[in-house]
Amino acid sequence: MIRTPICMMLAAGIFLALPAIAQSVQPDEATANPGRPTISNPATLIPVGYLQFESGVLGAGTSPEFSTRYEFNQVIKLAVAPRLQFFTASEPAVHYTSDGLTATGTAEVFLGAQAVLMLGEGARPTLAVSYSHRVYDGGAPELDFGSPRNSLIFYASADLKGFHYDANAVFNEQIDQTGHAHRLQFGQTLSISHPLARHFGLSGEIWRFTQPFLRGNAIGNLWAISYAARRNLVFDLGFNKGLTSSSTHWEGFAGVTYLLPARLWGR
Repeated sequence: MIRTPICMMLAAGIFLALPAIAQSVQPDEATANPGRPTISNPATLIPVGYLQFESGVLGAGTSPEFSTRYEFNQVIKLAVAPRLQFFTASEPAVHYTSDGLTATGTAEVFLGAQAVLMLGEGARPTLAVSYSHRVYDGGAPELDFGSPRNSLIFYASADLKGFHYDANAVFNEQIDQTGHAHRLQFGQTLSISHPLARHFGLSGEIWRFTQPFLRGNAIGNLWAISYAARRNLVFDLGFNKGLTSSSTHWEGFAGVTYLLPARLWGR
């Protein structure tokens, strides 16, 4: 990949500043529930009344839409009930090179909600569903599974013999560049994680998304390491390798999940 652009260095600086903020406040017993860095998200929700930030940087190379792409991404979650949380996902800074042209801009902003359908424990899975809608489109080129206008996702998460898994079934509404053609995109993801040494964990994931306008499939394999510095502060680092010609060939990423140490309301 080419050298990191200035905008991504600034984004990384913002990301690296979060741990210092976190260390200035003593957390209570609440525990973060990271959705990053895997594409799969957990069926379980964050603690009720807390606000969770999932921030990261990502660099990608060689895709049908771009030659290089660097971004700062942010997900914010708020659980308002034991079975309901709201979230927003955005890419406020994207620097990319496509068709020989280099530009910097903002990508999409999504708003959504996730609800737990069935609570599980141990090997019995927790089942959930979410809906999200794209409220802003910045026009930046996307990763190989695109940018859905509407998305419906079903989740399953459980622990089995020392391993944890998150499985997602995804149904997206994709729109072509003219804005007239609509297609349904299907996706399946499976992430399996296992604790390593104290505070460390390893995650591996396989995922697939149909590409209705390319008449192909984007398939990838992701690996990541996480480090829980505190119950409410988790760092991650990893890479993703595309396995088909229409997949993004390489992605590298790093990020942090931070759960605010105090409830916004109640006890």
